[in-house]
Amino acid sequence: MLALLRRRLGAIGPVLLAIAVGIAACGQPVPGTVQPASAVVDQAVALSAATRTPSPTLAPTVTPTVTPTPSSTPTTKPSPTPTATPSPSPTDTPTPTATPTPLPTPDGVTRSARVPILMYHYLSDPPRGADRYRLDLSVSPALFEQHLAYLRDEGYQSISLEQLLRHLALGEALPERPIIITFDDGYTDNYTNAFPLLEKYGFAGTFFVVTELAERASAGMTEPDGTAYADDYMTWEQMREMQAAGMDIQCHARVHEDLTDIDDDRLIWQVLGCREMIESQLGQRPRFVAYPSGIYDQRVAQFFASDGYWGGITTRQGSVQRSDDLFELQRLRVRGTTTIEELAELLAWDGTEG
Repeated sequence: MLALLRRRLGAIGPVLLAIAVGIAACGQPVPGTVQPASAVVDQAVALSAATRTPSPTLAPTVTPTVTPTPSSTPTTKPSPTPTATPSPSPTDTPTPTATPTPLPTPDGVTRSARVPILMYHYLSDPPRGADRYRLDLSVSPALFEQHLAYLRDEGYQSISLEQLLRHLALGEALPERPIIITFDDGYTDNYTNAFPLLEKYGFAGTFFVVTELAERASAGMTEPDGTAYADDYMTWEQMREMQAAGMDIQCHARVHEDLTDIDDDRLIWQVLGCREMIESQLGQRPRFVAYPSGIYDQRVAQFFASDGYWGGITTRQGSVQRSDDLFELQRLRVRGTTTIEELAELLAWDGTEG
């Protein structure tokens, strides 16, 4: 099955993309129930990255060492000046590949945990004339600092998605008041504004990036309106700095589109492309995906599980995470108008009505 999928992927050739420039607010997930993560992983073993040969484009080609052709020994006198032996050409050192860590084998115990996963987008004041979507998605640095101060004063401690998974799968301990702070889309203000404030208050963040936009920002490309991509989206160099400081970089797909509305070949391109870009640029394999616009279905979840992802993050409102729903983890949306009082209510909400 793996070979078939890879041949289908190779057959479509390079895909020229029209990158979605203005990413709107994350929408609601497509109705439907995704199979438990254990079943998803079992069904999708065929595409497992553990058995898949890495793409040859991830590492530079090693230049062969040139072996000089021996020259014939002259018989005439006087002897000619000896021919200098050429030095072998230096060879390129391939970029090291991250060694995948296997999915922790669940111990068979069904668990749930109340772990709020906050969802932010822009971390800046909205521009003049911003539409209602941008206004809703934009949290000012001043308001974000108030949120962080409140979380610190209330005793919350940030954890990673991997820590959450290990708790659900193996029962590993979590701090008394765990919280996960996430940011979607990979905007530049996540680096310039969110990153230093997280460090100031002693929190770590998880950043879901659209990797094609990061590629364009890093290459110095401009958007159709003439704006530099780097003015709007983080570069790989910025993400490497954040990663070194304890921030977590995860997948938001290769391009921002409805993953339920594309064929299998395109979906493979999305899944593998996002993972391979992060892996090659940051040296660490992404293990979690935030579905673009929160839209997903069973097929989408299975494809990510098949490539070695451990979980999927939705836009479903709630804070109770379950071991049998690892590809349907819930979040709490933080809006541009979310006050401290409203944040406290969100954190106290158990996900039930009334």
